[in-house]
Amino acid sequence: MTKRYGEHLALEGLDLTVGAGEVFCLLGANGAGKTTTLNLFLGFIEPTAGEARVAGQDVRQDVARARGLIAYVPELVMLYPRLSGRENLDYFNTLAGRPALSRQESTAWLTQAGLAPGAMDRPVGGYSKGMRQKVGIAIALAKGARALLLDEPTSGLDPLASNELSETLRRLSGEGMAVLMATHDLFRAKESGTRVGIMKAGHLVETRSTQELGHAELEQLYLTHMRG
Repeated sequence: MTKRYGEHLALEGLDLTVGAGEVFCLLGANGAGKTTTLNLFLGFIEPTAGEARVAGQDVRQDVARARGLIAYVPELVMLYPRLSGRENLDYFNTLAGRPALSRQESTAWLTQAGLAPGAMDRPVGGYSKGMRQKVGIAIALAKGARALLLDEPTSGLDPLASNELSETLRRLSGEGMAVLMATHDLFRAKESGTRVGIMKAGHLVETRSTQELGHAELEQLYLTHMRG
């Protein structure tokens, strides 16, 4: 895929496949093309050249169907603060045109996303960022999404919440979810990802398996590309 805005090249010749059960982490500085990549898969913008596909569906040809296969968790998950986590899940699930959830079903989705039972019926206005993300992930799971896209999910999270996110992503990948995550967090990319891709100035300059790299090696590889 390539994306231009007039003379500005936001993304050039991206060739990327994220398979079922894979967690692919896109690393790069601001403006490298990470969010542009997510927006192309979500159908928020159209590629200048090439195509984005979700489970074989061309996003541009049927954006509604493609979005039905994707769940998106932005850096700041927007929820209704006066509603509880359970009520937000119920609302967004109904908004997606799915059958109403029983209390047992909503509890199961929120538990799978890692939200503590005692928090499920409290107003979201009192939630931490990590807790809000868990509700966002629960909404994704209840939707039956095949792919999960996350934009800077660990920004502002404490170490415990970041670790819980990694555990959730590993569990989801083990259940066959395809995960694409844009992040600045090298440590969490190594801990959560099965592969990492380094982006610079709209180009995917290197892709590696996380099993091939230690934390220090990944940091050095990243710095080499950023300074080159």
